[in-house]
Amino acid sequence: MQTVMDTSSYSQRVAKACEVLGLRATSQQIAQLLQYVEQLQRWNRSYNLTAIRDPEQMLTQHILDCLAVVSPIQRTIDALATHEPMVLDVGSGAGLPGVVLAIMLPAVQVTCVDAVEKKMTFVRQMRGVLGLTNLSATHARIETLSAQYDVVISRAFASLSDFAKNSGARVLPTGSLVAMKARPTDEEFAELAAQTAWSIAKVEPLHVPELQAQRCLVWLHRTENS
Repeated sequence: MQTVMDTSSYSQRVAKACEVLGLRATSQQIAQLLQYVEQLQRWNRSYNLTAIRDPEQMLTQHILDCLAVVSPIQRTIDALATHEPMVLDVGSGAGLPGVVLAIMLPAVQVTCVDAVEKKMTFVRQMRGVLGLTNLSATHARIETLSAQYDVVISRAFASLSDFAKNSGARVLPTGSLVAMKARPTDEEFAELAAQTAWSIAKVEPLHVPELQAQRCLVWLHRTENS
C-alpha cells in the first residue's frame, strides 16, 4: 500500500530544515520540493527510479539530504562571481541533487546527466511540472560529454577515483569537483591520489536535519602536475 503524503506536516518539516541549514526558502520553493516528492512517488510505481518508495524516507533521505549541500554549492558559486554559473549533476538518477539544486538556486543552470533514459525523462518532466527553466537533463554517459561546468557534483559514484577519472574533464579550470559521500575511507583517498590527477582539497562534514547518519562533501582539486 502506498503511503499518503502529509503535505502540511512535510511543509513544516522542510521549512524547519531550511531554517536549520541557513537557507531562505520561499513558500513556492517548499511547495516545489514537496511536489517533487509526490511526482517521484508516483513515477516510482511504474519506473523504479529509486529504491526508496516511502514518501517519509524520500523526504529525509533524498530531499533533506540534498538540501544540506545547497549552501556549500552556493558559497562556491558566489566565490566565482560567474554571470551564468553552471552545475553538472553526474549520475543524477531521478535528479538528486540536481532537481533540489535547481529549485533552491534559481540563478544557477543545472544539468543532470545519467545513462538511464527513463530517469532523464523523469527529470525533463520535472522541469515542466515544477517550472524549472534552469534545469535540463541529458541521457548520456559522462565520458561522452564535452561541455565544462563551474561545479561538477555526484551523489552516486561508488568511488572517488572513478568519479574523478570519468568526470574531472568536465570541470572548468576555475571550477570544483565535489562528491557527496557517507564515510570516505583512507583507502579511497589513496586510490584517488594513485590513479587520478586529483587529490583531496577538504572533507566538509554535513549536518542533515532528521537524518542520524554521517554525511560529508569531499572537495577535490587537480594536482600540480596534472
